[in-house]
Amino acid sequence: MTPQRASWAEPYKIKMVEPLFLTTRETRARAIEEAGYNTFLLRSADVYIDLLTDSGTSAMSDRQWAGLMMGDEAYAGSRSYYHLEEVVRRRYGYRHLIPTHQGRGAENLISQVLIKPGDVIPGNMYFTTTKVHQELAGGTFADIVVDEAHDPRSLFRFKGNVDLAKLEALIAEHGAARIPYVSLATTVNMAGGQPISLENLRAVRALTRAHGIRIIHDMTRVAENAYMIQLHEPGHAHRSVAEIVFEICSLTDGATMSAKKDALVNIGGFLATNEDDVFEEARNLVVIYEGLHTYGGLAGRDMEAMAIGIEESLDDDHIRARVGQVFYLGDKLVEAGIPVVRPIGTHGVFLDAKAFLPHLPQDAFPAQALAAELYLDSGLRAMERGIVSAGRDSRTGEHCYPALELVRLTIPRRVYTQAHMDVVAESVQRVYERRASIRGLEMTYEPKYLRFFQARFRPRPG
Repeated sequence: MTPQRASWAEPYKIKMVEPLFLTTRETRARAIEEAGYNTFLLRSADVYIDLLTDSGTSAMSDRQWAGLMMGDEAYAGSRSYYHLEEVVRRRYGYRHLIPTHQGRGAENLISQVLIKPGDVIPGNMYFTTTKVHQELAGGTFADIVVDEAHDPRSLFRFKGNVDLAKLEALIAEHGAARIPYVSLATTVNMAGGQPISLENLRAVRALTRAHGIRIIHDMTRVAENAYMIQLHEPGHAHRSVAEIVFEICSLTDGATMSAKKDALVNIGGFLATNEDDVFEEARNLVVIYEGLHTYGGLAGRDMEAMAIGIEESLDDDHIRARVGQVFYLGDKLVEAGIPVVRPIGTHGVFLDAKAFLPHLPQDAFPAQALAAELYLDSGLRAMERGIVSAGRDSRTGEHCYPALELVRLTIPRRVYTQAHMDVVAESVQRVYERRASIRGLEMTYEPKYLRFFQARFRPRPG
């Protein structure tokens, strides 16, 4: 009897490499100071292992690179657009497609089309760019995610689930007419890459249908969410990721997509909808903000690579290896006693900065300080997901204080090896051992919008 194989390997082989260089600690100290202790402001040449984001940083396949050469660069009616439209319809089921330069372009369009001043938009935890577009259109975001999503120690498997009682209470308070749509993310980034279950999504669909409310789907990491359903939700282990993805999409009315994540491209996104009138309005607006509706700010080669990438993203072997690498890093950190968000999510490992640096108050920006310290230690670039990302209350001007204060170690797809993950784990452990010496930061510059991208800091005195 053949023993069951206990390990797995990536379902690809490497045919091109890019050199990496580790700078000295002195060089890194100068670089992080010049960047105002904001890892977004570091130059990539000064970074050794870049886990800032999985957005646009994945490695494309040989088929995608070949697709770049086949892209149709016609200004109007590009055949690459029609290829992308066909793939979106067949794989996701949405009837209408409008390409955008990236996901936030689609967020801008759907917010302008559907939101009126005074509207309330419920969602399973905020996302930074999504919330800003909703607010700029005159709406207010309302969090309806389950309480477990705000607890990094909870082992609940589907922290992306909607709390149906919270949604029903919002409908009762504001009325369905003031809720243009429910903003539903698969997976939930700010909770640690946590999935929503099919059972919960079906229940949300039944409730919204009864009240005549749309669901707009942030499908940036829908394939990763589908894999978690396949892995952990009873009754779905026999189904393919592609099949589960199609059902998820069928339970929604439209979607925004940052194709820079699941779809394995360096740039691009789209707005998809099943509603003719929404499509007509968005198709008119895209000409103003992005480009003609058959390219929407993208080159034909980008649309061609995206169409191929969507197909590849739904392959079970691909998604198993992609999420498996995240699990590998997460398990190493858990075994070392590092406080992380549990269960491990799909696109990165999220360090719990409150538990990591309990001596720092939240207004000392502990996650930002931890990200800077990790870079100083090893050249590892990570991202803050806490009070800086949460921004300020639009009514009071005060800091928003999220329950989660996190540092995201985001893993690009098909880029790094397990050896790189070992280096990352060792760096986190070293910083954890000297955590008491980390002083925290104070903000010296704050932009008006999305401050985590451009804010600057300095070490707190003492």
